[in-house]
Amino acid sequence: MCGILAVMESPESIDALRPRVVALAKRLRHRGPDWSGVHVQQYQSPDGRSSIHILAHERLAIVDPEGGAQPLLNETGKLALAVNGEIYNHVALRKGLKNEHHFKTKSDCEVILHLYEERGADFIDDLDGVFSFVLCDEETGQFIAARDPIGVVPLYWGWGPDGSTWFASEMKALQDVCQRFEPFPPGHVYVNKELKRYADPTWRDSSRIPVDQPSDVDLMAAFEQAVVKRMMSDVPYGVLLSGGLDSSLVSSIVSRHTANRMEDDFQSPAWWPRLHSFCIGLEGAPDLAKARKVADFLGTAHHELLFTVQEGLDALSEVIYHIETYDVTTIRASTPMFLMARKIKAMGVKMVFTGEGADEVFGGYLYFHKAPDAKEFHEETVRKVEALHNYDCLRANKSMAAWGVEARVPFLDKAFLELAMNMDPKQKMINASQGQIEKQILRQAFDNKEAPYLPDEILWRQKEQFSDGVGYGWIDALKAFAEEKVSDSMFEARAHRFPHKTPQTKEGYLYRTIFEEHFPQQAAIEGAHTEPSIACSSEVALRWDEAWETQADPSGRAIGAHQSAYRKS
Repeated sequence: MCGILAVMESPESIDALRPRVVALAKRLRHRGPDWSGVHVQQYQSPDGRSSIHILAHERLAIVDPEGGAQPLLNETGKLALAVNGEIYNHVALRKGLKNEHHFKTKSDCEVILHLYEERGADFIDDLDGVFSFVLCDEETGQFIAARDPIGVVPLYWGWGPDGSTWFASEMKALQDVCQRFEPFPPGHVYVNKELKRYADPTWRDSSRIPVDQPSDVDLMAAFEQAVVKRMMSDVPYGVLLSGGLDSSLVSSIVSRHTANRMEDDFQSPAWWPRLHSFCIGLEGAPDLAKARKVADFLGTAHHELLFTVQEGLDALSEVIYHIETYDVTTIRASTPMFLMARKIKAMGVKMVFTGEGADEVFGGYLYFHKAPDAKEFHEETVRKVEALHNYDCLRANKSMAAWGVEARVPFLDKAFLELAMNMDPKQKMINASQGQIEKQILRQAFDNKEAPYLPDEILWRQKEQFSDGVGYGWIDALKAFAEEKVSDSMFEARAHRFPHKTPQTKEGYLYRTIFEEHFPQQAAIEGAHTEPSIACSSEVALRWDEAWETQADPSGRAIGAHQSAYRKS
């Protein structure tokens, strides 16, 4: 993942603004340590006022490392583009252009410029990928900004006191220059001074209960394609392997395609044919043993990374600075991921596959066991998927990007979501008495006896939250640490100190305190989305199981959900 910073319609002089933008862009350099680029446009508005646009880009070179530096320009140099993301269907989009265009790079993102030349902003929903970008036109002074439909890639926007509009990959680049700033909404484009939703898939209408019943073959093929298209890379890549179903399925599919290069339709030998897998945990953590078993089965070059509780506690402030939230569940899971990313980068790997999104799409969290009917089950999956940009997508992206590593999430593929989210929710529902466990339909699709994707004990392993799977002692240690740092009197007065989104636990109080040390602005506090009590359930889910009513701890095991693992009937 890269880092972008853009200033639109600033009345400042170039001499004053450019060095300021360069300095602020350095706050994003962890996202893109490979190269830095700045492009300035100056134009006069119809009323005679002089304004400038500035695009700054901090690059993580994954595709076309030699020639894909940004900001990208069209043939005339009048259109400029800064992108953070990947466009997986860029080859097909190039072929579909009506006019002849000169491409200066092999970058998957350059096609955006030429699509804009031909179609204005009407092309965005045709992009198959994850992205946030800003494109500006020197001739007209117009600009557009857009973010991918799910919000896999972060983007924030803010407003300067001089009337300028700012965009950045992380809010730390905006906090000292914008009076107001907030997350840019996923699936939207800002064009002609108007924010519009461009992505509106049928599954967003949660009142419409889907009836489609895809076969196991359809589901398997769609997900395999989602993984394979993300193998677009000119640098070494790996997989995050926790030993759970989701990451193990992703790892299995990647391992089947590593011998040849995806870029030429798997015709030439791969540059790095041995797949590397990574797992992290405390000594004796559940994930470590399961991941080792999967790695042995797949034959990956496996790296088992251990961390100590003290190392995790020492990293908390830095983690919160990078992920820009005070959400309890996100911080618990981000800390080991952040530590793992540093070791991954040290080994020369710049991109990893991860299993985020499967639990939201298929209702894999343990509280889904209590869903009363298909309608409420489906409504909750829609709500969860639409909130991913505030939680799991944010965690995976920013924890990895803190060390210049890109995370790719095939479960959130556009075409795969269209299939899986339009599936009859009865196929996803859990009925333990009939042997129907969480994500049963996904497990069945990959239950291939002739050429198994995974060992049965992994394919049918019960859901384990990442922050639990790295070692149950991790959460216990965080609670004990918070108990030590936050006195009873401090906690009793919490509503006075934190009137907005008041913490409900001492752990939440601790994280909020650290967050405000880094981000004291009210805009940051309001923009860092958290749920007031439990991160895994909504008001609807609370009705499913009254045990959640008194629970401020978001861990599934807090209400005894972690029982003996289910067995396939």
